[in-house]
Order: sequence, then structure tokens, then C-alpha cells
Amino acid sequence: MYRLDKTLPVKILLIFALFLLGCGKAEKPQKRTITEVMMHDQGCFFYLNVADYPRNDKKLPIGVFDSGTGGLTVLDAIVNFDEYRNQDHTFLPQGDGEKDFGNEYFIYLGDQANMPYGNYAHENKVDLLKEHIFKDVGFLLGNKYYLSVDKSQFHTDKEPVKAIVIACNTATAYGKKDIETFLQNAGLEMKVIGVIDAGVRGALKALGKDTAAAVGVMATAGTVASGGYVRALKVQLNARKFSREIPVFQQAGIGLAGAIDGSPEYIDPSATKPRSGYKGPSEKQAVATIDLSILNRYGFDWDGHHMLFSGDRTHPENLQINSVGNYISYHLTALLEKIRRTPGTPPLKAIILGCTHYPFYRQVFRRKLQQLYNYRESGKYIYRPFMAKKIVLVDPAENTAKELYEYLKSRKMFNRQDLAKSEFYISLPNRLNPEVKIDSAGNFTYEYKYGREAGYIQEYVKRVPFSKKSVAPEVVHRLSRKIPETFRLIEVFNRENPKTRLLEEIDRF
Repeated sequence: MYRLDKTLPVKILLIFALFLLGCGKAEKPQKRTITEVMMHDQGCFFYLNVADYPRNDKKLPIGVFDSGTGGLTVLDAIVNFDEYRNQDHTFLPQGDGEKDFGNEYFIYLGDQANMPYGNYAHENKVDLLKEHIFKDVGFLLGNKYYLSVDKSQFHTDKEPVKAIVIACNTATAYGKKDIETFLQNAGLEMKVIGVIDAGVRGALKALGKDTAAAVGVMATAGTVASGGYVRALKVQLNARKFSREIPVFQQAGIGLAGAIDGSPEYIDPSATKPRSGYKGPSEKQAVATIDLSILNRYGFDWDGHHMLFSGDRTHPENLQINSVGNYISYHLTALLEKIRRTPGTPPLKAIILGCTHYPFYRQVFRRKLQQLYNYRESGKYIYRPFMAKKIVLVDPAENTAKELYEYLKSRKMFNRQDLAKSEFYISLPNRLNPEVKIDSAGNFTYEYKYGREAGYIQEYVKRVPFSKKSVAPEVVHRLSRKIPETFRLIEVFNRENPKTRLLEEIDRF
């Protein structure tokens, strides 16, 4: 069997002891790569017994991971996907009224403790980012999880997976090829689907081959720095023989994904004045500068402490953004300013929402684009000459679902299980690790999160089931409103799954 013997707690304690003495000890051990540990260190928590991995088992779930809860937008697109006739898998543009993945089930992981992934490249920590990504993959392939962050013993009854969806643009850009190489070296023939190629396909659908148009990419700083979308666009433009060059403008969404998931370095609903730990755009930020000379163009909402500043509003100082809507206002305006200042640029016709967190706020993006389209100074439209009247917002999730379906169809890997069996996990700081440094809210401090060094393999986090103890109330509220179908699956898992029933004190949704 692939799973460890969950009936022998002595074995679990022994493995835990080996972890403490091996890859997880407090003093720094010899530096190793996470893939080396996963393949060879049987005494380590992250070891995978790939020799006994169940291959080509259609009854297994599909694994999906992201840096936080944003990837649930990708899973929601998969859950609601309907473009085929389920009886014979024939393509039907309007679907057949039955969910195409209704007989599949999923295991979702959000690496909330280590997010946002987009900052690691900016902090010169790409190796650490890749280590996190491989630990995510190891969780999906493996069988270990904790019932709560305070438990010292892990359980080993999680199912392995038959395919992996990287529901994170940054993880796709920096990890997809390495994951594929790892699986090949491990002898695991498994499909890995990323969201970048899917997003590019969606953008090109919105453009005619002979139409002059520009494409915007709004993504995390890490995704932008990787150049993943630019490369993928060039490849697909050449393959489809577009007759015109398509200019691509990227905007690194400093702080936006973090604000959506409530990271304290980017947003604090209780704050009433500028904060010392703020890391988002400001007039002093070199990478994401709030340009005071065009302050009115941003269209910020100043009510309810959604903007924090010193002085008065007519001459604000130490500006800090403190709402998701204002982050979107800033980054869309910054994108349009880039296009406006580039001579000869055709109108912007499509924007790829290149971070899985962004589709939660698709309507806010639309409203802000309309405001920018209608914005005037001295009677002159500032941005309208550089914008199509209707700009398509591309969610890569829709094409990701299609690619997953086509893979299962080609390999005859369709399941006959129940979508309600899906499971949802999230990472939290491991308080039992003496090296971990957390703030008053229980999150990693920014300095610790991005100051760690790759290669010293240990359990920084614990992966636990979704619950009100592991997911912030505002996130629960957002999920219930924005992705109701997937949220119902989370509720079923939280309420009825045998794994969560084992923990009597769990705070259920």
C-alpha cells in the first residue's frame, strides 16, 4: 500500500521523532535540495515513497494548489465547467447541463502561510519559492496532514492524486518545468497543468488576427519578472500566424494579492493612520510609486480609511493604500499610464488577470476601467484613445478547465466518484518549530517569511483542513459570495468528511 499504517501511533511517533532529529532539527543541517529529500531521505517528513505510488489509477482525486485561496477561482471554473456531453465526451459549446467534472473529486491546497509567492523574486528568494512549490507538490502526492496547527502528530490517510493543476501564475512560471522534470525522474507519468498558457489562449481568442490591439498582463511581481506571459504570447502568436505585432504591457500588482488575502503588510481594516510595516505602493516606493502629480487619475476612494495618510487630503503625505478597490485603482491606472506614454501603441483590447486572486474582483476591475475610459482633464479624455470601448478581462481558469478535461479524455482517466468527496487544506505557521517567527496576529513576520534560506529543510508550516480556525472570517465571507458552488464543497468537507469529524473542537463553517 502507498499509505502508511495509520493504526499504529507508535510508528507515527517514531517518524515524528526522526523528523525532529533529521530534516527538521533547529540547528542548521547540511544544505540539501527539497527534491533530494523527497526522493531519498526516508527519515524526513517530506519523503515520498514513489516506488509504491499508485499509477494510472482513475479513481484518485485531482490535486490543485495555489499560494492561498485565490486558486479556488480556478477550481471553481473546473467545478462549473460544462462544454462536453458527459455520455460520450463530445464537445458541445453550450454544454449538456451536466457538470463535466461532476464525477471527479479534488484535493486543494492553499499555501496561505507563505503567500504571496509573487514577492520571492523581488526579494531574491527564487530558490526558497521553488522549495515551497515542491513542498506543495509533495503534499498533493503524499498522504500527510495535520488536523490542527496545535497537533504534534500528523495523519496519513490523505489520498495521492492522478493529475496536478498549478492554480498559481507565479508557481507556474517558476515551477512547472521543474515539477515535470521531477515527476519524470521519479517515474511518475502525471499531467501538470499551469494557468499561463491557458491565459494566453484566452487572450488571443479576444483578438482578431488582423486587428491592431495591445494586451495587458496584470500579475504578481514574481510572475511579471519571470516573463512567462510574454514568452507564451510570443510562442502562440507565431504558432497562430498573427499578421500584426501585439504589444504586451505588464503591471506588477504589488500588494494586490496580499490585500485580497488579508496579509497585514498590505492591508489592515482597523488602521486609521499610516503603518510602519506597510509594504504596498506609496509615494516613496521605488517599484510601485504613487505619483502625486497624477493623484486625481487614480480615483482613490478616500472614505473609511481606505487610504491612510498624514496631513490633510489636499496635500497628503506618507500615502498608503488600505482597500482592495484602491489597489485595483492604482494598478489599472499605472498600466494605462504605461500605454499612454508609449508612442504608436494600438488600443488595449484584453487584460489577462494573471493572478488567481484577481477574478474575485472582476466587477471592480470592470467599473474602474469604465471610470478610466470616461476620465477627463480640461475636457480632454486622458485614456480613451488608448482603450478599446470594451476590454476583455481574461480569466485563465476557463481554459485550464478545458485542458484538464481533454487530458482526462485522452487518457481515459475519468472517475466515477462524487464531487462532494473533495478536500480542502491550508497552511499555517508551525508554532512547534522553534525557528519560526510570527507576529501578534499569528502570521510569519515579513522579515522571517522572505529572510529564510533555501536548503535547510524543515516544517515551516502545517497543512490543516479549511475551517473557521484556519481561514479568516472576511475570506470565508468572500468565498461564500464569489464562488458559492465551491464554497458548498468546502462546507461539506468541513462538516461531513471523516477527517474533520475526528477533531471535535474544530470550528466549522
